Amino acid sequence: MHPTDRPRRLRTDGVRSLVAETDLRASDLVAPVFVDATTDERVPIESMPGHERVPVAESADRVREIRETGVEAVIVFGIPESKDDEGSRAWADDGVVQRAVRRITGQTDAYVITDVCLCEYTDHGHCGILETGAREDPRMTVDNDATLELLEWIAVSHASAGADMVAPSGMIDGMVGAIRAALDAEGYGHVPVMSYAAKYESAFYGPFRDAADGAPAFGDRRHYQMDPANAREALREVALDVEEGADVLMVKPALPYLDVVAAVRREFDHPVAAYNVSGEYAMLHAAAERGWLDLEEVAHESLLSIKRAGADLIVTYFAEDLAERL
Repeated sequence: MHPTDRPRRLRTDGVRSLVAETDLRASDLVAPVFVDATTDERVPIESMPGHERVPVAESADRVREIRETGVEAVIVFGIPESKDDEGSRAWADDGVVQRAVRRITGQTDAYVITDVCLCEYTDHGHCGILETGAREDPRMTVDNDATLELLEWIAVSHASAGADMVAPSGMIDGMVGAIRAALDAEGYGHVPVMSYAAKYESAFYGPFRDAADGAPAFGDRRHYQMDPANAREALREVALDVEEGADVLMVKPALPYLDVVAAVRREFDHPVAAYNVSGEYAMLHAAAERGWLDLEEVAHESLLSIKRAGADLIVTYFAEDLAERL
């Protein structure tokens, strides 16, 4: 007996693209940019093939290269010239991100997002002010409430430099509300907040920590980033950020947490972002270098799956590589 229902009829050339359920575009992508105040030349990131740290003087040139591919938005990370216990270079008017953002916004038409965190700026590599005894006692880590004021200063300094959007990434309780209030009070009510609303304590961040020089000097981040075992908790975290005024909700990482991306999409009507992180990027490159996978094809399929799960925008190191295809 022959089948009466034949889905293959809609898989032929010509109609296949017409009935595609998910559309991935270059304008959906955000490209990370690493700006390094300690160098005068571009420095390749060995664990992230194709990416470099760029000096402040070349930050606008780097963003112009990205814009030429059709990608419209970038997120800027900074490597400061010095570090201290508080991470004070993170909010300095002449800090690396502040100087780079002024150049980028003054010389390009890119939409500029900035990472609001402290791990790249503290000498201990954690995302805030340490609790007393944290260096010796693994049960202690970041003082949540003492860190909030510093995040306010960072966000305001980025907005003052010209950032179009700020993105707090530390998973500090109350960070969105504190930043929103500070921005509003300083006349930056128009600047949206993209919160890393569900950020997991993941093993997929290794290459990024090389790129941004942000690995913890001791311990780990399990006391403030989420347990990979938890999904319901993610919805609670996201709901809190919505209540505090988040404009965009991010899930990080992306591929191992597509269930969380989909759940956030179902439960909230805010734009949803997903961060296709450095480890996801590096592992596909490693497999392609061995000839096991076609890099462009698996990169495209990966991003398509993230979009299909419900992400409206994707932060990804594949942005430039796939932009022309898209």
